[in-house]
Amino acid sequence: MNANLILIFSFWLATTTIGIFIIPYYIELLKKLKIGKQIRENATIGKALEFMKLHEKKTWTPTMWGGIILVVVFFMVLMSVIFQKLGLINNSLLNQKETYLSLFTLTSIGLLGGIDDYMNIKNVGWAKGMSVKVKLIGLFIFATLWALWFYYKLGWNVMDGAWNYVRTLKIPFEQSIELGIYFIPLFIFIILATANSVNITDGLDGLSGWLLLFSYSVYAYISYDQWLFLLSALCLTIIGMLIAFLWFNVKPAQFYMGDIGSLALGANLGIMAMITNTLFVLIIIGALFIFETLSVIIQLTSKKLRKGKKVFRIAPFHHHLEAIGWSEETVVFRLWLIGVILAIVGMIFYKLQ
Repeated sequence: MNANLILIFSFWLATTTIGIFIIPYYIELLKKLKIGKQIRENATIGKALEFMKLHEKKTWTPTMWGGIILVVVFFMVLMSVIFQKLGLINNSLLNQKETYLSLFTLTSIGLLGGIDDYMNIKNVGWAKGMSVKVKLIGLFIFATLWALWFYYKLGWNVMDGAWNYVRTLKIPFEQSIELGIYFIPLFIFIILATANSVNITDGLDGLSGWLLLFSYSVYAYISYDQWLFLLSALCLTIIGMLIAFLWFNVKPAQFYMGDIGSLALGANLGIMAMITNTLFVLIIIGALFIFETLSVIIQLTSKKLRKGKKVFRIAPFHHHLEAIGWSEETVVFRLWLIGVILAIVGMIFYKLQ
């Protein structure tokens, strides 16, 4: 078997095993520290009464699973550095070209999400957590830093004159667009969009976890196909923790991902797309995330422009399906099915473009 494949799947197997072993202890620690989910009473506009009715029973379920994924991922990075020093492997997971940006994103956005989770647990803030405006400002600052770093240090930049860099974006049918400096706002938008979309979708037991698993599986293959073996190994490391998480997150969930996980993993998904120059693949495999976000935007716009009138019973859309009578299991399984189909279509699109 190819040495790179052995290395990549070794990280996956090790992370999955470690995750399944330590997560029960982590859940007990969360319970001991009383780190439990608080169900919000206030919506962005008005009260979230129907949402409370559906999910009040989940109050105090342990949250902040994302904390353990960050610990385990960085533990694996540290071990890879040690193995490299010992001569057991050629390259560690700490690599400027392939993994720095992902690791910095997981750290910074995870920290932002962790603060939001802490505010939720302690009932801080009008809506039990960080306000939407503050969260967006934080995401914008981090996304801007990563966009500038990527554009000037990492991207496929082509020198065109003394200080003029040109950045090309790959589009369908083997075409590309030269974006130049406009690549930076596009990068920022993608990170903001993916972070918030996954965060919005994280609302039912096992829903966002499986959709993330499908998406990261696609990017594990794409990065491997582009000879970005360390990035692929990092994807498999995250997949290992997602598998461990889902083992304990199927209904009834024993703990939740929290913003520390959903924001960080969502933002990092956008990073994967930009590093591999596969934005249109991301749009396909992340279509459910996009639709969930659109449902929230439509709902808020309708409330503002139509004097409180709603399009959906509850937004995002997965809660609307619950409100009209679908069981939580039905909603999750059907969205999983759509997620699998989108992942397959995204893979086919990647190979054909």
